[in-house]
Amino acid sequence: MTDPLIPAVLSFRDNGTPFSPLYDDIYHSAVGGLEQADHVFLRGNALPERWQGRRIFTVLETGFGMGINFLMTWAAWRADPSRSERLHFVSTEKHPFTLADLRRAYAATIGDPVIAALAQTLTDEWPMLVPGTHRLEFEDGRVVLTLVFGDAQHSLPTLRLRADAFYLDGFAPAKNPELWTPAIFKSLARVAGEGATFATYSSAGHIKRALTQCGFEYRKVDGFGWKRAMLVGHFAPRWRVRRHEPPSPIGPFAPDERHAVVIGAGLAGCSMIERLAARGWRVTSLERHASVAQDASGNPAGVFHPMISRDDSVASRVTRAGFLYALRRWAALERLGHAPSRGAPGLLQIAENDDEARSMSEAIAALGYPPEFVTPVSAAHAQKLAGMPLARGGWLFPHGGWIDPASLCAAQCAAAGDLLERRFGVDVGRVVRSGSQWTVFDTTGEELVRAPVVIVASAHDAARIAGLQHTPTRSIRGQLTLLPAGTAPSLGLSVIGEGYAIPLPNGVTLTGATYELDDADTSLRPGGHLENIERVAQMLPAFAGAAANADPAALAGRVAFRCVTSDRMPMIGNVADEALATRDADRLRGAWPLDLPRTEGLYSAFAYGSRGLVWAALGAELIASQIEGEPWPLERDLAEDIDPARFLLRALRQGSIAG
Repeated sequence: MTDPLIPAVLSFRDNGTPFSPLYDDIYHSAVGGLEQADHVFLRGNALPERWQGRRIFTVLETGFGMGINFLMTWAAWRADPSRSERLHFVSTEKHPFTLADLRRAYAATIGDPVIAALAQTLTDEWPMLVPGTHRLEFEDGRVVLTLVFGDAQHSLPTLRLRADAFYLDGFAPAKNPELWTPAIFKSLARVAGEGATFATYSSAGHIKRALTQCGFEYRKVDGFGWKRAMLVGHFAPRWRVRRHEPPSPIGPFAPDERHAVVIGAGLAGCSMIERLAARGWRVTSLERHASVAQDASGNPAGVFHPMISRDDSVASRVTRAGFLYALRRWAALERLGHAPSRGAPGLLQIAENDDEARSMSEAIAALGYPPEFVTPVSAAHAQKLAGMPLARGGWLFPHGGWIDPASLCAAQCAAAGDLLERRFGVDVGRVVRSGSQWTVFDTTGEELVRAPVVIVASAHDAARIAGLQHTPTRSIRGQLTLLPAGTAPSLGLSVIGEGYAIPLPNGVTLTGATYELDDADTSLRPGGHLENIERVAQMLPAFAGAAANADPAALAGRVAFRCVTSDRMPMIGNVADEALATRDADRLRGAWPLDLPRTEGLYSAFAYGSRGLVWAALGAELIASQIEGEPWPLERDLAEDIDPARFLLRALRQGSIAG
């Protein structure tokens, strides 16, 4: 089970220096936090000179604290006309500040107006205090802050990135020894890029020894303020210290080759289009229908919310990360003038029974979730929120709700602008690799387009197009029901549970959806309409009248087909070379995901089931990061749980593939 986040406690010493009662240590030198960040971490890593002329430069920090190092690095990057095209700043933090305390700390300590303005921007985007990885974007996505909330001992080994500079910060080794162990430095060595540098205010002997053991060379230089010495150095291993190399920045792609084909224009494909175009990629979109969002993504509305489980399961962790990232991307689209159509914030989940209501309330408390993420609600409170009686209580997602998927797809394509070429009515048959290019053919064998990268995001057709054999997917028929205005009680917000009810504009209520495995019937069934209404009535007794009085044969609705895997997780990432893995099956029987041969330039984003709204944006960001060699927006273990090669890997481990 994930450890709950315990926020930092902000205090000040008599001289005004921010202080942590938990660690009995200061957050920065009493001589000055901004000056310390510049002297120790920027100059100690030869910045800004080292990022000049680079496309991507990545800093990894071992303790975010107040974020002063990030703000100073951001300011230096902004002020440098020769800066890198993109700056990634990745930082871990076990005890993040609440928003109120972070603002209080900045108000008390930052006098520089430039840094104060950046601090204001950061606090405006400060994430909810829930465990996991949070990706924040600034400067139109050219400055990316990836915050990992959790214990660095556990989170650093899960990072997938190539670091160019390390900021070894955190409280003093004597106060916080867990952050200065050989295991921590081994995790840093695993992600260090060629020539990666480091800097730290400490010069303790055991730190020097640990650095040396992990392949770093160090030297002592003048310290800052009252400290006589500090350490700087670089990664220069004399022997192999890691099994796998970190990802290569921008991969093999020159700027003029940055062209990708995205097959499928539903939620998965359109999210992919937006994330690639945001990085300057030219995208060709191929869609078999006449417009975007015509299959499962074409439903009139869909709900989005996190998933709560007692043990904080993999599905819960991936869904939490996806939900929070999606909210950021949608807000960014709105700022760009491409607002998707969605309802007011707020979604209520009704417990199946009183035992579930009690146990989930206990889980929410045990996991330490803040009320802005999720909060338990009694039946009486839930009734006030919904505006009608409910069968029982449950829990409220204040930032959950509903959105029109087609409007989201349209907004994402609009944000791509002139970088997007759209081709509709195209039925893709297969893709073939030749040299450094992929050729996409239609079902008649005619060549459609060539590009170095192809992302298959076409749900049920994806495995066939990509030539994948180890993809145990199934189709689930889902029928929605639209209740006209006046035929159902008016809801105050979306409600989910046994089924769901969404209050759409003009008084229409959307209910659903049926769940029928491997049923290909596209026609509306009166029985399906009745089933949807009756399930809602179990949560909302006021809907019993609608079930009794409705003529199911006269109701409008929609049928769509969800694509799901046997483990109900999506297929997101670089596709494995199944033929090569089969030939090498004996050697790969004990393989890990990073050991598998991959098909260069071929990626998949499909099998989103009913969670496309919360998985699509994060999945697209993960694939774009893999393509570009950027830090991943998700912990590596979670990325492996949605890796399209995971079923191949299981077959290899079980010995069911003969080489």
